[in-house]
Amino acid sequence: MDLAALLTDRATKVVVTCGSGGVGKTTTAAALALWAADAGRKVAVLTIDPARRLAQSLGLDELDNDPRRVELPADTDTDTSGELWAMMLDSRRTFDEMVAAHSTPERAEQIYGNPFYQSISTSFSGTQEYMAMEKLGKLAGTGQYDLIVVDTPPSRSALDFLDAPQRMSAFLDGRMIRLLASPGRGVLKVVGAGLTLFTRAVTAVIGGQMLADAAKFVQLFEDMFGGFRTRAEATYQLLRRPGTSFVIVAIPEPDALREAAYFTDRLQAERMPLAGLVLNRTHPPATDLTVAATEQLQQRLATGPDGDPQDELLAGLLSVHAERATTRDAELRMRRRFQRQHPGLPVREVPALPSDAHDLEALRTVGAALAGPVPVGPTPA
Repeated sequence: MDLAALLTDRATKVVVTCGSGGVGKTTTAAALALWAADAGRKVAVLTIDPARRLAQSLGLDELDNDPRRVELPADTDTDTSGELWAMMLDSRRTFDEMVAAHSTPERAEQIYGNPFYQSISTSFSGTQEYMAMEKLGKLAGTGQYDLIVVDTPPSRSALDFLDAPQRMSAFLDGRMIRLLASPGRGVLKVVGAGLTLFTRAVTAVIGGQMLADAAKFVQLFEDMFGGFRTRAEATYQLLRRPGTSFVIVAIPEPDALREAAYFTDRLQAERMPLAGLVLNRTHPPATDLTVAATEQLQQRLATGPDGDPQDELLAGLLSVHAERATTRDAELRMRRRFQRQHPGLPVREVPALPSDAHDLEALRTVGAALAGPVPVGPTPA
């Protein structure tokens, strides 16, 4: 996978990293964004993961819902015209901003104070994913950034934003919503009468006040529903356009590669532009010695009736190498198995670092492993 060509191509506008938890996805997203900024592009990196790792790696105290510029130390080997901006999604604030942008101040205040709105804006299934699409669409629509890198939540929920438009449309077009929005036959009227079996059953489960709050919310929000669907669908199409690329991140372990296989199959089924797989934290051997050759050398070192080696330092080094070579053999078997299931999918390996990437220098090391040296001079137009 030629990530350098992908990141320097001015036609590339969005890169989405996805993968299970604990595979280095956030670090990968930050390293790709930093690499592209060093190459002269104006980049925004958006994390949906509530962990603080991205802010710490970029040398910021915290991230919020607005992009913050990351101060990049001057480097004569990179294009100083690049910029890096970072933010972390706040789904409630994004929801509030969307309400403010598409309603009057008076109506917005009524919506903010509605208990049903307060509930769905923070805990309704799919709200975070929908708001991630809303924020991505808004960032892309400003035209302020050459490239947007999106770091998605861990595990399979990382692809829930692909379902967000359909899920939200199904919710907004559902029978309950239509009933709540109907001024003549709405639930407010039904609840007030207290006559129907339906009303008694629903009230027993969620309470009459919640039902009334929901009805009031829908009536306040009704004229925004169409805009919800339109913007979500527009962002979904943005994800399918040639200027977008998905990068799956995994580590050479069975569970992570099973998740990577799920992501690959899902993205290919959705016909999303898939760039390839980053296989993170691999263990390439320090020498070309095989496991068998290492064991032979260890046997030759052993002398005397007790079998103790003459050279303890060399014996220790051979033992470490034998363990690493065994690990590498297992990694290669898992990689070959994955590639047999997904032939033709490009793979980029990134060796394990001695410690986590916690600053810009470490992120540049990861970026170099991902994409190679940053090109000197401005990126091609």
